[in-house]
Amino acid sequence: MELEKISKVHIALLLVVTIIFIWSVIKPVSYLDWLAEVSPGVVILIIVIATYNKFRFTTLSYFIIAILSILTFIGGHYTYSEVPFFNWIQDEFDLQRNNYDRFGHFLKGLSAILIRELLLRKTQLTRGAWLFGITVSIVLAVAALYEIIEWASTKINGGEEATKDFLGMQGDQWDAQWDMTLALIGSILALLLFSKLHDKLLRESGK
Repeated sequence: MELEKISKVHIALLLVVTIIFIWSVIKPVSYLDWLAEVSPGVVILIIVIATYNKFRFTTLSYFIIAILSILTFIGGHYTYSEVPFFNWIQDEFDLQRNNYDRFGHFLKGLSAILIRELLLRKTQLTRGAWLFGITVSIVLAVAALYEIIEWASTKINGGEEATKDFLGMQGDQWDAQWDMTLALIGSILALLLFSKLHDKLLRESGK
């Protein structure tokens, strides 16, 4: 019965993500930027759905996948530098930039829980300092890889101006460093705040 209940939660999460995805594809600012932004999230969702019966994450992990997917779809629809609510925050508090991309990179630190679960269930690592350190290192490595991909896109498309909406640098030469730092901070906080809950869910599901 518990498995049935959890499955309904997973279905509800998938339904919400699907609705946001459909909304995001309707008249985005740029279909090319939309495709560039949402493609990684869509690929991950396809993998998660395709392997659902063979490898079922905890519900906490599925909530995180849903949050990060929605975050990506919103950014793809408006572009990361023009999300309306964060434009309002920028104007209201007289900030120098729209910080949706910074907020997004910080929240991507939540992926540390997904990586932690994979490491605990698929490797010989056990709970402790090594698991914490390796998990944080993987999150940071993924964040760095994404920045390299962004940099490569400027070379392929003819410079920063051609891909400003995709990059979302907004004139900040240290944007890549900020993004990686925020992902690092987010991953550390995610592990500190959610590891005990994650362990409890793993035990309850017999994993």
